[in-house]
Amino acid sequence: METDCTKDAEPTALPVGTRLLHIGPHKTGTTALQGALFAAKETLPRYGVEFPAPSRHPMEAALAACARPAMMGDARPTGEHWTRLLEQVHATGGRTSVVSSEFFADAPDGATIERIVGRLGGDRVHVLVTLRPLTKIMPSQWQQYVQNGLRMGYEDWLEHMLRKAPYEKPNPSFWHRHRHDRLVERWARVVGPEGVTVVVVDDRDRSGLLRTFEALLGLPADLLQLVPDTANRSLTRAETEMLRNLNVEFRGNGLPDELYSRLVRNGAVMHMKNACSPTPRDVKITTPRWAVEAAAAIGAETAGRIDASGVRVLGDPALLSAVPEQPEAVPDEARIAPEVAARALYGALAAAASVPVRPARARSVHQTPSKELVRVLGHRCLKRLRRR
Repeated sequence: METDCTKDAEPTALPVGTRLLHIGPHKTGTTALQGALFAAKETLPRYGVEFPAPSRHPMEAALAACARPAMMGDARPTGEHWTRLLEQVHATGGRTSVVSSEFFADAPDGATIERIVGRLGGDRVHVLVTLRPLTKIMPSQWQQYVQNGLRMGYEDWLEHMLRKAPYEKPNPSFWHRHRHDRLVERWARVVGPEGVTVVVVDDRDRSGLLRTFEALLGLPADLLQLVPDTANRSLTRAETEMLRNLNVEFRGNGLPDELYSRLVRNGAVMHMKNACSPTPRDVKITTPRWAVEAAAAIGAETAGRIDASGVRVLGDPALLSAVPEQPEAVPDEARIAPEVAARALYGALAAAASVPVRPARARSVHQTPSKELVRVLGHRCLKRLRRR
């Protein structure tokens, strides 16, 4: 789809004192950008720019600001997280500052957005939205949902997201985040079209997003550098299927969500991602042709509505509706390598290593049904974790 959005291909610097709020959404280069900004945190003030967050990603603060729950099994964020971030932002005074979290895209309505913008500085706030094609976001977002407990297979999930109205099950957050034209419109209604910049990310240029941020913030070229982050890599098809089947067993046995957070997501999965790098032999998650075409059609409509909204667009909006070349057909089964499974198992064991679990005393282990035994051990493990 052709639009005139590329007229602002060369970004110009924002006014000094701007509070740049990057709202994502998810899977649009947010982690790479946050890592680069955090790595340059001590250097940025030389150029009048501050990154006030105490960590790479102030996720808890953004979740609290949007009144959103935490990830499965994690502690619910409190207003203190949001208040602390606001204090750090206001401490930057008249200097330019940057706040980045994809969870701001989850702000449920205009009233929440207005409250967030008002507390960050009102007229000083400029909202930045980064976008990638839905055809690339969908497989990545699905495996991320699986890492948070989803049990539905990819093809079935695509059916629900694209063909089964009202397209809200099993993940109502998906279209709230990724109907990008509506996301832009929600924020533009609060800060005005002139207060929003959309950056269309070109995956062919891995550092392009960083160069755009440097220009917007008035920073020297190449100050921001990509920081390797294996913990943020997407899972392969086999890894995702292994985890999805584990989720089925986990839910079926009624284990507590807190145990999932500790042993599965932050234990098994995290260690597997850090210790194992995908090889060319690993099968990636592939999207069926019908879903690719449906997503590209939504991308074309999205580009048109964003153009009509009057916001500034950097990059090529045609990328949002491009239909990528389909990879060669893959076998029906994608098997996980034994060493990868071993790494995942070790990660779970390492997370629980400091929590000894004794079998029930009333009857022997051999006399206890396996399903009940798993549930009892899980609850005891969680209880000991809480005591620690």
